Amino acid sequence: MTNKKDGQLPETGLRKGLTSYGDKGFSLFLRKAFIKGAGYTNSALDRPVIGIINTGSSYNPCHGNMPQLIESVKRGVMLTGGLPMDFPTISIHESFAAPTSMYLRNLMSMDTEEMLRAQPMDAVVMIGGCDKTVPAQTMSAASAGLPAIQLTPDPC
Repeated sequence: MTNKKDGQLPETGLRKGLTSYGDKGFSLFLRKAFIKGAGYTNSALDRPVIGIINTGSSYNPCHGNMPQLIESVKRGVMLTGGLPMDFPTISIHESFAAPTSMYLRNLMSMDTEEMLRAQPMDAVVMIGGCDKTVPAQTMSAASAGLPAIQLTPDPC
């Protein structure tokens, strides 16, 4: 699939959404230099980037098995040729939010959308439970225009 404006392939993986430092080559070099400090190889960094939203919190009993679910998703992404990148966003639970969690749903949606837009990723796996988290994540992925899938941890 090519870009209709210039006939070029769309930017994917770490090439997506580069900060401009004068030229794309240097911008990509700088991005890769920072992430290589975490132990990534050149071949890993050439893979499609799949974001994994992490809303885990000790305040949220719906997220009890989230660490295991995140690790399972990471393995699946790697086995299918992607580069998994998990990151946190706001976590909400009704019984711990005062006066209510409804206003936090919109804040969570905005936080998640901004993280989806700011980080280079080709798709996202959204992991979260509860009646505010799932809609917030779904709204954010739709607004960001990314391919997404929603998973809910047990118990939810």
